[in-house]
Amino acid sequence: MQSEPNDNGVLNRDPAGCWRGLAVLATAMLLAMTTWFSATAVVPQLVQHWGLQTGQAAWLTIAVQLGFVLGALGSALLNLADRIAPRRLMLLGAVLAALANLFLLLAPGLWTAVVLRGITGACLAAVYPPAMKAMATWFRFKRGTALGIMVGALTLGSAAPHLVNGMGGLEWQRVIVVTSLLTLLGGLVAEYLGSDGPFPFPRAPFDPRKAWQVFSDRRVLLTSLGYFGHMWELYAMWAWFSVFFTSTLALQGVEQAGMWAAFGTFAVIGSGAAGCLAGGLLGDHWGRARATALAMAISGGCALIIGFMQQAPVLLVLLVGLVWGFWVVADSAQFSTLLTEVADQSYVGTALTLQLAIGFILTVPTIWLIPVIQQAAGWGAAFGLLSLGPLAGIVAMRALDKGTPARASARG
Repeated sequence: MQSEPNDNGVLNRDPAGCWRGLAVLATAMLLAMTTWFSATAVVPQLVQHWGLQTGQAAWLTIAVQLGFVLGALGSALLNLADRIAPRRLMLLGAVLAALANLFLLLAPGLWTAVVLRGITGACLAAVYPPAMKAMATWFRFKRGTALGIMVGALTLGSAAPHLVNGMGGLEWQRVIVVTSLLTLLGGLVAEYLGSDGPFPFPRAPFDPRKAWQVFSDRRVLLTSLGYFGHMWELYAMWAWFSVFFTSTLALQGVEQAGMWAAFGTFAVIGSGAAGCLAGGLLGDHWGRARATALAMAISGGCALIIGFMQQAPVLLVLLVGLVWGFWVVADSAQFSTLLTEVADQSYVGTALTLQLAIGFILTVPTIWLIPVIQQAAGWGAAFGLLSLGPLAGIVAMRALDKGTPARASARG
């Protein structure tokens, strides 16, 4: 169906081909981002292969987070996401990430692997933000739903390693090779099968000052504060739910606790794919500020209670985990959507990249703190710490909603 202008000359629906554009870009991002968790999926094999301790193995995940931050900050300072076509930048990032991931096969030990994982994360900073910007060129009226579907695809990719682990895993070398090929394929799909939408953002000249000036707008600042609260909770939950659930099943005497915990974790994290779609629909029809506040209220509530439920029936724990997994990521795409709507349109890519960079910095302390607090005070206190992020995010979103007309809040 073609988009037609209303009486004021404004398009009243998204253009024909927008859903095909969504499908291509979502597929490309899902494939390209598989190298993010490639080493995490084979940590048990690498622990044995290199004789690692549990604390050392955690650096294989933390390094990707830090690498992504450095890559995103560099991209923001150079305005790369606003100076290079998004799909071309995705291809470049995917090629370099695939190569860095493949070099893990030659790594002699942990610290070489940590450096390679950091490089992989830095290269993926040229994939994720440009993909979000590219998708926004296709949608105006359903942008929240569209970006929600993209983050939902990415969420499934994040959950997939736990499914592999539950099924017994593969030789770690094979996992590395396959994920490298998938990442390369994702970049090729974006560049050669994708296309730009009819709502392009203007190209921007190089201006490093814009990397920080984007936050001078109150709406951009509040949107970003909400996102930072969301990120405080999200990746720590994804990183440690499997350990918590394994401990819960073992405590209750469940046989093969590790295997069932892996399947349960896949279901919990994977449920976020449906949550992203629900968040997009709510954001488009009810208002993004209100939708994100609702998601954070529910996920923060789950974080407060689930750590104290290890003696509760296993199915009840899993149910709360599914609710948590559904809502913990439901708001993610809505923060990116809000930013594409309220930021200076010439520097949307820079604003997205910088927002992501700071958000990922906040994932590092929570990923590190959870096991420390758990050993000192138990899972209740550890997961309770995560609820502070959603609380701060709700305050920011309420302030944004009060300062935004209802129609603008709902439709951008």
